[in-house]
Amino acid sequence: MRTRTQLDLEAILAQGEVRRVVVDLTARAYDGVAAIGAAAAAGARVVAVGQHDDLALRRRATAAGAERVFAYRQLFESGPSKLAAWLAKER
Repeated sequence: MRTRTQLDLEAILAQGEVRRVVVDLTARAYDGVAAIGAAAAAGARVVAVGQHDDLALRRRATAAGAERVFAYRQLFESGPSKLAAWLAKER
């Protein structure tokens, strides 16, 4: 399921069926760190994707509840395998 706004994400999370969330930290339609916090608070496992050189934002994402922050380049170079492996893992 894909959403592009914080309100949509929160509505989906309220249904209680989402177990994993991937957040784009550079999205303009929502605050990525807030989205991570909302998803983590709802009990979802969260990873984020962002710029490799924005260490402060990556740290904020982790502090908000992201299990991991992937750099865009890291995902593009590995293909979907890194993200697919994370999605397949259980806690």
